[in-house]
Amino acid sequence: MSKKRFLRWIYAFNYTFITDLQAIKMNEFNQQAALVTGAASGIGLAIAHKLLAEGAKVALLDCNEKGLQNEFAGYKEQVMLIGVDITDEALVQETVDQVLAHFGKIDILVNCVGITGATNLKSHEVSSENLHKVFEVNFMSCFYTSKAVLPSMMAQNYGRILHIASIAGKEGNAGMLAYSASKAAVIGLTKVQGKEYAEYGITVNALAPAVIQTPLVDALPDVQVKYMTDKIPMKRCGTLDEAADLVAYIVSSKNSFTTGFTFDLSGGRATY
Repeated sequence: MSKKRFLRWIYAFNYTFITDLQAIKMNEFNQQAALVTGAASGIGLAIAHKLLAEGAKVALLDCNEKGLQNEFAGYKEQVMLIGVDITDEALVQETVDQVLAHFGKIDILVNCVGITGATNLKSHEVSSENLHKVFEVNFMSCFYTSKAVLPSMMAQNYGRILHIASIAGKEGNAGMLAYSASKAAVIGLTKVQGKEYAEYGITVNALAPAVIQTPLVDALPDVQVKYMTDKIPMKRCGTLDEAADLVAYIVSSKNSFTTGFTFDLSGGRATY
């Protein structure tokens, strides 16, 4: 073989190798099935698009079924679009059974549903009704969905569960009792489940974002947003892309030795 032909062969080999690596990277979740709650907006929407772009089949849950149709109808057989009240345990179990029947398995669960409830209130001003509502959406939904998917994950000896918590669950935000307490409960749930299923090839982790630019944050009073943003050493909001990229690692097969952990996404606000 001449030197010229040899150099061409090396170039072609390198090009093919790099292209194959890029294809593998773009299909990190190929042949995997995921379930994402709160997928019609905010962080859930960004995560859903990320998983779909990397090859996963994804069941997308949200009470806003029209929003799901508007965002994901083009994916066709790669998605299941399910409008469901995530605070109804029986409906959640029925939905998980439906997803298992359709995809044959659930490898990944990402819980993104969340509401702030009434804010800018001191604790004695918080209504019990609002507190219960926030806990039902933010905490009980994580319990219901994980309870429903865990048996199938145990049977296949593999699973990735991620609960979206909040920096408020670590530190507590004044004026946000219901939200802060419910997210603290999510972190507690993560620690327990991480220990309970560690020997089944299942990791259970949480993500604690600070202020991420989402419709949820846009709906908060300016004074509340300023209070939270002022605490971030980077002096900016996080982005949806930053959140989705970190989530993609946490729920990937690469993240195989971290469980029961709360990942920081706070621009340095809380690193514990």
